Amino acid sequence: MSAVCWNCGGGAPGAEASGRFCTACKALQPPATDYFEFFELPRQLVLDPKDLEKRFYALSRQLHPDLFSRKSSREQEYSLESAAVLNDAYRVLKDPIARALYVLKLEGFDTGEQTTKDVPPELLEEVFELNMALEELRMGDTDVLPQLEAARLRFENMRDETDAELQTKFGAWDASHERNILTEIRGLLNRRKYVTNLIDKASHVPDRV
Repeated sequence: MSAVCWNCGGGAPGAEASGRFCTACKALQPPATDYFEFFELPRQLVLDPKDLEKRFYALSRQLHPDLFSRKSSREQEYSLESAAVLNDAYRVLKDPIARALYVLKLEGFDTGEQTTKDVPPELLEEVFELNMALEELRMGDTDVLPQLEAARLRFENMRDETDAELQTKFGAWDASHERNILTEIRGLLNRRKYVTNLIDKASHVPDRV
């Protein structure tokens, strides 16, 4: 956000920490695009959900477009932009996985679609067996249903173990902000995404009764 008010050119000296309103003329300023800055939070991977929710509702009351219906067209525009950023930011920051991906993006990491080389090698055999079981099921062999259920449970355990490891890494990065930890987190997120896809494959099968 600019430290200079678009409306009166003031507001820089002694401006509010948030910079949401000019301290001189009280005009609403354009919203921050950084989600952490918007919520007045440090860039970190571990957040207090209750504190985030409290901030969300406080900002909702402060920035609701209805409050600016009689203001200038520019403030009305900024209120709509602020409401949109608020909702997007809350959706991302309240979810640990989405929050981690967002931090990776802010820190310059590629968070695009994972490629074949990102597939965890230790899962190759599991994937082969799952695909074979699904093919047999498509051919009408319902005897593989217990095998698919067992696979789903194994994959869910893998996901839970990955989540626990992620939480440990989140705290480590918050304490040090070392880039190599983010590299490890990105690897864990790729693994989690792949395992989640396997859970979906093992769960959504025809005639699963």
